Order: sequence, then structure tokens, then C-alpha cells
Amino acid sequence: MKITIVGTGYVGLVSGTCFAEFGVNVTCVDKDKNKIDNLKKGIIPIFEPGLDELVKKNISSKRLFFETNLKKSIDGSDAIFIAVGTPSRETDGHADLSYVYEVAEEIAECLGHYSVIVNKSTVPIGTGKKVHEIIKNKKPKLDFDVASNPEFLREGSAINDFMRPDRVVIGCESNKAKAILKELYRPLYLLETPIIFTRRETAELIKYAANSFLATKITFINEISDLCEKVGANVSDVSIGIGLDGRIGKKFLHPGPGYGGSCFPKDTLALVKTAQDNCSPLNLVEHVVKSNKNRKKNMYKRILKVLPSNKKSKNVISILGLTFKPNTDDMRDSPSLDMIPELIKNNCELRLFDPEGMHEAKRIFKKYSKNIRWCKDSYDACNGVDALVILTEWNQFRALDLVKLKKILKYPIVIDLRNIYEPNELKQLGFNYYSLGRNID
Repeated sequence: MKITIVGTGYVGLVSGTCFAEFGVNVTCVDKDKNKIDNLKKGIIPIFEPGLDELVKKNISSKRLFFETNLKKSIDGSDAIFIAVGTPSRETDGHADLSYVYEVAEEIAECLGHYSVIVNKSTVPIGTGKKVHEIIKNKKPKLDFDVASNPEFLREGSAINDFMRPDRVVIGCESNKAKAILKELYRPLYLLETPIIFTRRETAELIKYAANSFLATKITFINEISDLCEKVGANVSDVSIGIGLDGRIGKKFLHPGPGYGGSCFPKDTLALVKTAQDNCSPLNLVEHVVKSNKNRKKNMYKRILKVLPSNKKSKNVISILGLTFKPNTDDMRDSPSLDMIPELIKNNCELRLFDPEGMHEAKRIFKKYSKNIRWCKDSYDACNGVDALVILTEWNQFRALDLVKLKKILKYPIVIDLRNIYEPNELKQLGFNYYSLGRNID
């Protein structure tokens, strides 16, 4: 089989590389010539564990190709995947579909044979219908189908998520399209992966509903965590206790400073807007969006509350972790984007370190550079500071030398916003330790 993937961002690059690993002939297309030139050399624009090796392997095996020329790339393709960005519109929160529709126009101009055009991007209900209309209006006699095949990739574990998924969801309207996509996913079918065929609109909604439900679980446990602090309960035990219920499950029940990333913030907001437009408001998801926004915005107050009160000079704070989650360099909607400006506004100087997010963080926080020192590692960031904040749960932060840490901190204050340490252990070592939803015995 031969397929084309338009867009070499996170979804497009991971999907294209994994399809190539299945044995499919894949061409990934992007207008950015510099990006394509680098990809041909195996230089990856994103950090995703294992992706660089897999790209190089499939380039070498002549199954994975990179191009800027769409017409050349789609010639003979059985399926053409649209995998471009759908960010939130600043004006109203709706998903910005301009890139998707632009690609649809370009496909219509170039395509001269039957192919399945597949929306891989996360798109609102009805997008597949609109893409079909765009192509049909431009080329009325063209034989083609439009399908929806939403991705369920988690940054940091995307390759495994693609190769060993919980399910594959495909929305399509014809048996011809179904046969092509079934053949494309045949390696997963052989692994007995559930492959769900449904209507386009249903497939589009499944992705938004899934992400909104997970965001709701996160927001729920964050609010329970706040209640635990008021009544003296332990949120870790609450999470275990409810997570053992098979109807609930243990995943996404870990309190934190609020969810971020490329999916949950924009997808919950897009679903809210779609529901409102169709006079069927999702009050629960609306609360989730509002609660998470407020949590990220106000989390800095927890830090200011426990800083040394006898200081006349600026407080110096170490922040470990800047990305929205570990094992990625993605800064999109990370809690750090809300926290760092607020701390600087409140007379703090910052020492920052992240294993993979430093380059992007330096770009984002450039205007605050006089109040920030970029550090080479965790201990460099903690040396002589008034307090340590753990903001992202990278594994290397779970294994800090606590004795050494105690010696180099000016004040033994640790604010753990991911609950990666045991409160009583740090208390015994002489730390003033603060976490979420847990009291020290």
C-alpha cells in the first residue's frame, strides 16, 4: 500500500513513521522546506522517545519519504491523511479548521484517481462532511471518499500507543473506503486490536468525548485534593480507594497543577463550543474548562504562601519541570506558562531546569530573562535558593539525592505539585514539605 500524510507535526510524523514500520510506503508532506530537509537527514523537530531511531530505520528501509510537493506525493496513494494543526481560535474558542480546509483545497487540485481522504487531525463534528464538499465542488467528477480516523496518541508514549492501541476508530461512508483502511490497519487486526467502524460524525465525536472525559477525571481529583486539605483526608488514598472500582479505574486520578498540552485544553473548549452551537450545552465540561483554567492561574499562590516571610530581598525559587508532562518537549498550555509570570510579578527570581523543554521555554519566557537563570541540572537550579517547586514529574526528579538537596537549599522548603515524594520521609529529613491533598502525620 501507498499513503500520503499531509503535515509533519506530532501526529503526522508519529503516524507516518509507524505506518512505515507496518510495511506501508509512506510519504510525509510539509510546506516547510527546511523541516523536510532535516527530516530527510533524520533530524527530528520534536522530542518523542524512540521516534528518531524509528524514522532513521524506515528512511533506510525506503519505506518512509519526505516531500514538499503534494501533487508528486499523492500520485498513486490509496489514502491521503490530513494531519495538520487545529488550534483553538482566539476569538471564540472553536477549533481553527483553516489548515484542514486549505489542505482539502490543495488535494482537490492535485488528485486524479480514487483515494480515501482521511482526517487524522482532531476535528469537530461535521468537518468530514465539509472536506467532502470542498473537494466535490472543486472536482465534481472525481471518485473519492472522506473518512475520520482520530488519533489517540499520548506524548511520551506515542509509538507504543500507535503500535499497540486500545482501539482504532474509523468513520467512513463506503465499503470501498472501509476495505482500504481495514487493509492499512491489518497488522493491528492480527493483534486482535478492536477496530471500530462507524459514521464519520460519530468518529469525530468519540475523540472529543474521550479527551473531555479524561480531563473531567483530572479536574475531579484536583477538586477532591483541595477538599482533602480542608478536612484532613489523604488524596493518594482516596485515589487508590476509588480507582480500584472497575467502573472508575485508577488512571488520570493523580492531582496536579492542572492539565495542559496540545489536546485536553483545546478539545474540551471545542466540544463546549460545538455543544453550545447546537443548543445542547455540556455544563459539566464547561465547569471542567473553567476549573482547570482557574487552577493553573492560581497555583502560584500556594508557593507564595509558604515562602520565607522575613526576607527583605526577592525570593529566589527553583522550578524543576517546565513542560506540561514528562517525556516531551511540549510547552503548550503547560502550568508553567501561568505560574512563572505570576511569580515574577510577585517579586521572585527564578532558577529553571527541564530535561527537554529548555529551548522552547527560553523562547517563550524571553521577556522575563532578567528574572530567570537557566540551569544545567536539578542541583544547579536548587543551589542557594529559598524554595524548590517540582512542577513536572520527570523520573529524574523522583530520585533526587535528598541529603544533598537539603544541604544546598538556603531554606529546606519543597513544594511538590505532583506528589512524587512521601510527606513523612521529607519531614524526617528536616524539610518543610508541601504537596497536594496530603497532610503530614
